[in-house]
Amino acid sequence: MTLATGRPPRTPGNRSGYFTVVDPSTGEVFDEAPDRRPEELDAVVDRAHAAWHDWRADPVARKAALLAAADAVDAAAAALAPLLTREQGKPLTESHAEVARAAARLRYFAELDTGTQPIADGRPVHSRLRWRPIGPVAAIVPWNFPLQLASAKFAPALAAGNTIVLKPSPFTPLATRMLGSVLAGALPEGVLTIVTGREPLGARLASHPGIRHVSFTGSAATGRAVAAGAAATLARVTLELGGNDAALLLDDVDVEEIADRLFWAAFRNCGQVCMAVKRVYAPARLYARVVEALAHRANTTAVGSGLDPASRIGPVNNAPQLARVEHHTARALADGGRAVAGGHRLDRPGYFFAPTILADVPADSPVVTEEQFGPVLPVLPYDSLDEAVRAANDTGFGLGGSVWATDLDRAAAVADRLECGTAWINHHGELSLAQPFAGAKDSGVGVAGGPWGLYGNLGPFVVHRPREA
Repeated sequence: MTLATGRPPRTPGNRSGYFTVVDPSTGEVFDEAPDRRPEELDAVVDRAHAAWHDWRADPVARKAALLAAADAVDAAAAALAPLLTREQGKPLTESHAEVARAAARLRYFAELDTGTQPIADGRPVHSRLRWRPIGPVAAIVPWNFPLQLASAKFAPALAAGNTIVLKPSPFTPLATRMLGSVLAGALPEGVLTIVTGREPLGARLASHPGIRHVSFTGSAATGRAVAAGAAATLARVTLELGGNDAALLLDDVDVEEIADRLFWAAFRNCGQVCMAVKRVYAPARLYARVVEALAHRANTTAVGSGLDPASRIGPVNNAPQLARVEHHTARALADGGRAVAGGHRLDRPGYFFAPTILADVPADSPVVTEEQFGPVLPVLPYDSLDEAVRAANDTGFGLGGSVWATDLDRAAAVADRLECGTAWINHHGELSLAQPFAGAKDSGVGVAGGPWGLYGNLGPFVVHRPREA
């Protein structure tokens, strides 16, 4: 494994060639990371291509290296998790879970084997299909789950026999760089390279002629730009572009029984989850009870530094995102909505916003129609189920959705009507390593997770040979 530079210095400042990193729980700079120039990528990609030849050639050694990498990640959890919390803001328990997920993903993909498959086509030849690695992969990762999303890209790419160049968000580069140092003892030189920097570094990486696959997670607008850049070299793309997931409560739902699960489906990681619940549709006769139950939890959940064991919700990660959350909330209130809980920034240092439940928000308010990506949840009433399904589907996104009910068969029938890649019943946002993760509409292109994520990093290769007499 190669780091693009050495360990980052521990005294932040305005040094040339570095950018600063802010602790969102204080709003203060606490460290810095190398600001690599786009022209430096040529040498990085060349090294990845050189390393690819040996890495792809020995699947047995590759599996052993990935399993050793997983063990190394587990062993480093006590150092990785606090640094992740410091730069991202999430509670320490969530950071530990993220580190564990990264290690588990390495183990999962290390054990997958595509094998060789015969093709029975009735022709007088033997036809066999093999899947082969495609070359260096570029991974561009956002700030909400830096390690988990990094591993979601590098684990299948490396298991497939590719090498990878990984660029984390400038808001959260530090834990990813530490992760690279941890993996250095398990992976050969050049197989995984981490580069940090501000734009246009990511744009140059996505369009680099030596890259054969670009895997990006982020906004739809940036995803379109990434796709356009990759198109110049005909590199394949995998784009996970966020969501505006709706939760539909049916009229037989037990409000108190599901309230905790529903609340945390929206507010985990301060609502900064692509597949979080971002809109709730409740039957008119249950509307007041649903709003009250969610507001009670919002008003009584501890908000604070992720390093404080008492905190359940941390800060918004960065100042631009906090401004977006504030803007969407203010617009909802100006449109006639009510903040039944929260509705404002907390009066303390850092990027804290009170957990917010909004009622009586117009359906066309941006907090409903767009992805707010923060600790704000609008609850909307409906009179007929058909009306609710139409409203849930009335979005450009299609990542996930959920149905909450007592009658599970009826809930399943409603879930089948949702225009999204994943639908849950009586829970939301849970994914296993073995299942595909993909979105409809503007929520993305391609598939991550499970064998499908592995095949996304491979190309088919067919060999025909005559049958022997």
